[in-house]
Amino acid sequence: MAKNKGEIVVDIERCKGCEVCIPACPEEVIAMAKHVNRKGYHYAMPTNDACTGCTNCAVVCPDGAITVYRKKFND
Repeated sequence: MAKNKGEIVVDIERCKGCEVCIPACPEEVIAMAKHVNRKGYHYAMPTNDACTGCTNCAVVCPDGAITVYRKKFND
């Protein structure tokens, strides 16, 4: 059976740090960065590689700052 592996890419200048994506992630992949973007917001960032590509984070992001890429792997 194929397994999904995902990767999130955050547009850090578009992210306003609302943190809506964090509880939406079932794998706890997203956290807020300690650094800020040009607007002064802490932005979302991936913290590990456990992403399954579910796209929950991208769906709930009000600014469309998250893109999710998926890849299938065979066992």
